Amino acid sequence: MEKLKIEGGFPLAGSLRVQGAKNAILPILAASILNGGKTVLFDCPYISDVEISERILRELGVTTKREAETFMVDSSSLNGYEISEDLMREMRSSIVFLGAILAKMGRARLSMPGGCELGPRPIDLHLKALRQMGVIVVEEHGFMDCHAEKLHGAKIYLDFPSVGATENIMLAAVLAEGETVIANAAKEPEIVDLQDFLNSMGAKITGAGGSVICIEGVKKLHDAEYRIMPDRIVAATYLAAACITKSEIELVNVRSTHIESILSVLSDMGSKLFVETTRVIHIPGKRIHSVGTVRTMPYPGFPTDAQSPFMAVSTLAQGSSIFIENIFESRYKHVGELIRMGADITVDGSVAVVRGVPRLTGARVAAMDLRGGAALAVAALAAEGTTEITGVHYIDRGYERIEENLSSLGAKITREDEICPQKRR
Repeated sequence: MEKLKIEGGFPLAGSLRVQGAKNAILPILAASILNGGKTVLFDCPYISDVEISERILRELGVTTKREAETFMVDSSSLNGYEISEDLMREMRSSIVFLGAILAKMGRARLSMPGGCELGPRPIDLHLKALRQMGVIVVEEHGFMDCHAEKLHGAKIYLDFPSVGATENIMLAAVLAEGETVIANAAKEPEIVDLQDFLNSMGAKITGAGGSVICIEGVKKLHDAEYRIMPDRIVAATYLAAACITKSEIELVNVRSTHIESILSVLSDMGSKLFVETTRVIHIPGKRIHSVGTVRTMPYPGFPTDAQSPFMAVSTLAQGSSIFIENIFESRYKHVGELIRMGADITVDGSVAVVRGVPRLTGARVAAMDLRGGAALAVAALAAEGTTEITGVHYIDRGYERIEENLSSLGAKITREDEICPQKRR
């Protein structure tokens, strides 16, 4: 078991390149099986969720190869339709393989997905939509056995703009017969990235980024090369780290239009920002102001994934801040750990009230999910003394070499083994 050891109180400085987006690469890796040929992906991040996706691809008979940030897939050898329960339990996003496998194999068998425990995230919307496209779904003993003699287009209305459901429908529809229309589709930039990747293989998709997406089914797809978009949540996390440590840093390889809600909150907290299309410079204010009220919402609203890192910042703000979580029910697992560090936070259902305190102190805390773990790292950077964070495997799901990136900015952070401490090579 590994832990992060962070000595707080040191300002950050310098420039950092933002990694490729976790929430874009995962559905794109699933989509790579659709062309029955070769795919080359650039800016693929070194995160454990990509490693799990690679294991899923290999389990399906697909050949993969990685060289630095370039990930290569050859799906000409695809011969499987089942994902093992162990892999499904490791990553909830594995459900996005369902639509792609059905499109290529006509059958898919997988267990209910796992991943971070963030409360109920039912896949009813996925299954309802796939049934409209001709899929027969048999659910028993925790498994889903799905069959489709021939997928066909359908007009689908999503009761909630689910990112995962939107992606699964797109993946199933690209090779289906006829046109599929998704109404009330998710608008996240990662949906646009998936559309652009699929179109680079010869798909005919329009409307991503809006509430209606149209997919005209095609007979086959071809080889493609594609660069993954920058990770907007990683960018938000490092900006939160700069804010809480009152530091000036530069982020490059960002798409500033993707993080406008984040930049607005930072401005409210007193930060000064120089914003260009692919670059953001954070200059701290003299003090951190309370943020008022932050409501997590589907894009383009404030992202639920950025809620916990910014709650960490608000623990040292002047005044009180209110966070209202509208996406997931169990997104406050980091609160108890922040309180161990001296934070003053009260939670009532989906509402968390954070009263700013003069200081945080280092403590031994545990990451219980991906973004909560990132929040603890952000808080530790500004805490007095040393903080040890266990459960680092959660952080590794979405952050590429977090200790190396923060160290490059001047943070005092090491990754150590619990039994035999040593800095990670």
